[in-house]
Amino acid sequence: MYSSEFELEDGLSYLNHAAVAPWPKRTADAVASFAQENATRGATDYPHWMQTEQALREKLQWLINAPSVEDIALLKNTSEALSVVAYGIDWKAGDNVVFAQQEFPSNRVVWESLAQFGVEIRRVDICSTGTPELALIEAMDDRTRLISTSSVHYADGLQMRLQELSQACKEHQALFCVDAIQSIGVMPFDVQAINADFVMADGHKWMLGPEGLAVFYCRAELRKQLKLSQYGWHMLADSSDYNSLDWEVSPTATRFECGSPNMLACYALNSSLSLLQDAGMDKVWQAIQDNVNYLRTALGDITGLQINSPDQRPSGILNFSIDGVDSRELQQALMQNKVICAHRGQGVRFSPHFYTDQQCLDRAVNLVKEISSRLR
Repeated sequence: MYSSEFELEDGLSYLNHAAVAPWPKRTADAVASFAQENATRGATDYPHWMQTEQALREKLQWLINAPSVEDIALLKNTSEALSVVAYGIDWKAGDNVVFAQQEFPSNRVVWESLAQFGVEIRRVDICSTGTPELALIEAMDDRTRLISTSSVHYADGLQMRLQELSQACKEHQALFCVDAIQSIGVMPFDVQAINADFVMADGHKWMLGPEGLAVFYCRAELRKQLKLSQYGWHMLADSSDYNSLDWEVSPTATRFECGSPNMLACYALNSSLSLLQDAGMDKVWQAIQDNVNYLRTALGDITGLQINSPDQRPSGILNFSIDGVDSRELQQALMQNKVICAHRGQGVRFSPHFYTDQQCLDRAVNLVKEISSRLR
């Protein structure tokens, strides 16, 4: 039904939404219209632009079920949001931070950089014992200041049990930070249900938007506890009063936005999220699960193929490898044949979205069979 929203070139099987997604037609149209307006009218209608920015905040509030639109900040990317948290906390020497060694670099490096302040870095192999959650929880103690986790791991699609980690954080009086870039836009996501303190995600993956714009959620009572390291006009309580020499920082999450908004990206992401709203996140998630399960079954017919993604913790990611076949070489051959995918972790990563049709999936599976046979 929604495949008509995507004008992908003929013969392209796009299975890389866990990396960078194509834009819906409505988003491309919105960007083109915005560009034309800029070219012909400049910022004549800037108040209308601000209404679009506000509409985007409201859509993001809906998408993550934040208590208020005032909990939503628009930052450049996930890494910036993680840095706002990491360098906003008043760390004490001897505090520790817990995270998985399997994290994407953005959710490792920022915490490892805190060692210069005497923070103990507890990088955990979540495959070493019990469940992934237990491995993280067992690394906690009374000096644990924060646990940071991806909601879904980027390589194999492992979906973490966030409520379990949240409860452990509550028991240890630790903060709970969630990189949700592989969940938001895939499945219903509820910051209140998981009792998260901080959540962040770029818009250019499953939210179907552009690079350069991310959502950052901060629990209301923690906003003033994060030290600010960037200052500018946009973060002020009265950002429209340019002449006052007396100023105070906004009490809302806009306090983390120091300068002018990326209005072009706001137009794009606002349009992309309208598609997810039209479809409904329950239906989006069901369609993604159906597509991943279809791929799991179809690929399972290939001799020597292993699925590296856990079937009991579903996500939008399916990672696989084949005995006797170099996964990187397979991925490159698939790309040359217009199956857009990634090499991550142990193998090739497919990540279809809700609009991906069966013809696209079948073409990818057939090419995996053909190319792997040739590469053995």
